[in-house]
Amino acid sequence: MALYELFAQPPRMDRVLILGLEGWIDAGAGGAQAMAAVLADTTTEVIGAFDGDALIDARARRPMVQLTDGVHDAITWPAIEVRAGTDRFGTGLVLLTGPEPDLRWHAFTEDVLQLAANLSVTMTVGFGAFPAPVPHTRPVRLAATATSRELADGVGFVPGTIDVPGGIHAAIEQAMGAEGRPATGLWARVPHYIANLPYPAASVAILDGLRFVAGVDINASELQAASAVTNSRIDSLISNSDQHSSMLQALEQQWDADLGRISGPMPTDLPSGDELADELERFLRDQ
Repeated sequence: MALYELFAQPPRMDRVLILGLEGWIDAGAGGAQAMAAVLADTTTEVIGAFDGDALIDARARRPMVQLTDGVHDAITWPAIEVRAGTDRFGTGLVLLTGPEPDLRWHAFTEDVLQLAANLSVTMTVGFGAFPAPVPHTRPVRLAATATSRELADGVGFVPGTIDVPGGIHAAIEQAMGAEGRPATGLWARVPHYIANLPYPAASVAILDGLRFVAGVDINASELQAASAVTNSRIDSLISNSDQHSSMLQALEQQWDADLGRISGPMPTDLPSGDELADELERFLRDQ
């Protein structure tokens, strides 16, 4: 029995499936902010939902209870929703939003594949972001996880063979590839020293990647404006510390030397990302 229910059947058309399930690595909220921009700039409606009781551990993701003067008004349960619609140019979309499942990943993945087939999905794209030794003064570069060499080459990738923990997006991408369906994860590289703070430049890069690989065009003007403000604040903080300025210069030199690859040693005599992140958080609160 399927773990999802469709409330409506959208018009038949080719669609791009965008994965925006929360719960795995998302440095600088790059993926979350990109998904929020997609939701704000597209015309979509909820057409289905997955069984939360079967997939979500309520003790790990507790529902929100609304109280007024001690009286229960409402309770909102975490939900994995299926939305369908189009972008502003008519490109068909399916959006998978909500928390990453806690349980039954194999069954959930099989259902997502079935759902993709029923809704004529031709491409699957996942969003994410990870901390990397890169400077905020250089363009954000993406690293792909992909079902084909062509997709990976088009976006860029982390060279070499690595073993890393995976999220549900990875399981879905791999299952799509096994069925011959193109899928890719767009991972923005976020400066490690600000990975715990919102970094809109990462979201802009993800949306640029979405347009490149899938032809989905999302208005990123608000994120671009927020990125300029964020980078200006980071510049102000770093300029007040010779030590932080030295760290930034070393990262810039490394980035320029290897064109954004993540390989290569990090300087050992510079402040850690946690140290600079703590100071940056204090700085932004003061602002």
